[in-house]
Amino acid sequence: MRKWQAPEKADIMVSELLGFFGDYELSPECLDGAQSFLKSDGISIPCSYTSYIVPISSPKLHADLSNPDAKQKSNESFYEMFYVVRLKNVHFLSDIQPCFTFVHPNKDIPFNNERFCSLKFPVTTSSMVHGFAGYFDTVLYNKTTLSIVPTSHSEGMFSWFPVYIPIKVPFYVRKGEDIVLNMWRVVTESKVWYEWAVTSPSVTHVHNVYGQSQWIGL
Repeated sequence: MRKWQAPEKADIMVSELLGFFGDYELSPECLDGAQSFLKSDGISIPCSYTSYIVPISSPKLHADLSNPDAKQKSNESFYEMFYVVRLKNVHFLSDIQPCFTFVHPNKDIPFNNERFCSLKFPVTTSSMVHGFAGYFDTVLYNKTTLSIVPTSHSEGMFSWFPVYIPIKVPFYVRKGEDIVLNMWRVVTESKVWYEWAVTSPSVTHVHNVYGQSQWIGL
């Protein structure tokens, strides 16, 4: 896709590259590479997508990660990976907030799909924090949208499930405190990965630093 030479530029480019966290399947990199196929006034479908995050309490999800499996990975690496999960028996500790947004066609030259966000979540219920849930929505074109975000979930949508973003060491928060999450989307010439860390009210280590436990190859 990134190297093919189109015999003629297109008016419309339609793709199905969205992952469970919006950009999770490298949609930004793939569509930026394919943008050369599109006329300067061409339309991309989808034209934008945004990921969303919310802190959650779920002892079962976190406990499941401590069980060994067939993969030859250390126990610590289990807490540094995204998991596609049909979330049940979870409790949201705050309102869902937007994280990363990507727009196509991408007018930024040169392309840069690295991202950073720092999100502050006011806690609505005292509880243990076991990680975060991730969602996304997308604008296909004009007012046509799709969403797996609970507050705007598209009717009949079952093609994508949320992601569970764990933290290694759960911590307790009190109602009225703020959970501050820092999240990075890191891009190199060969791979893409996410890093995340909580900085308040407890401080965690940076999870998946340098993509040591999970990355996506370009």
